[in-house]
Amino acid sequence: MRMLHTMLRVGNLDKSIAFYTEVLGMRLLRQSDNTEYRYTLAFVGYGDESEHTVLELTYNWDTDSYDLGNAYGHIAIEVDDIYQACDKIRAKGGVISREPGPVKGGTTKIAFVRDPDNYAIELIEKKDSYDTL
Repeated sequence: MRMLHTMLRVGNLDKSIAFYTEVLGMRLLRQSDNTEYRYTLAFVGYGDESEHTVLELTYNWDTDSYDLGNAYGHIAIEVDDIYQACDKIRAKGGVISREPGPVKGGTTKIAFVRDPDNYAIELIEKKDSYDTL
């Protein structure tokens, strides 16, 4: 078994695709419309779906916002340099909701970014090994 994708419902597909591709550096892998049921799916990611987990952005044509609730947490993305990544994201108009620095009680460097629908994305600086925080 392997993880295939995570799905997010988005209120504006163009803004979401622009954020994930232009701000976070993903690629638009595929996109399809379902006219009968009035939705569009767009898959974005850092590599081909055959080898990487990707994001499915679901745009329901008649819905422009969602109540995110309090159960969903965040998406995590590994970066080489947390400070440089935040500077690039900020320069492209991205919102840093938690400035980069060590996680409370640990040494792992993290930051948080918000996408156009206010979903949280955790940036985690790459470590040599994946030990606990």
